[in-house]
Amino acid sequence: MNRVVKRVAAAAAIALLAGTAGAEPIVGLWQTQADEGAYAHVQIAPCGANFCGTIVKTFKAGAEYQSENLGKQLVRDMAPKGNGAYEGKVWRPSNNKVYLGKIAVNGSAMKLSGCVAGGLICSKQDWQKIK
Repeated sequence: MNRVVKRVAAAAAIALLAGTAGAEPIVGLWQTQADEGAYAHVQIAPCGANFCGTIVKTFKAGAEYQSENLGKQLVRDMAPKGNGAYEGKVWRPSNNKVYLGKIAVNGSAMKLSGCVAGGLICSKQDWQKIK
């Protein structure tokens, strides 16, 4: 009986490690670049087959405050394209517009862009992973 328990525990540990190794680099808590003096912490997690990011904390002048944007989705329906690249949509709270979005994740750094006119005009931000 003891051998069975050990084998089940070993199999569970291997499955857990395999799942962690295959985790998408976009998943986690990210700090946005300041936009018009404010920045946010965004939690990115799976949403269906893709990834979405929800504003969980907001800051202005370095102090946390209760923004009307708390709980809103900033990153929307980002589809993985491989090698840390994602495509979907991003919402900019300062003008309430949704843009075609691209994300490139490299370790704890993210480059996010929102574009119009088929990608001819883009605004970019650098985000840092918190955890």
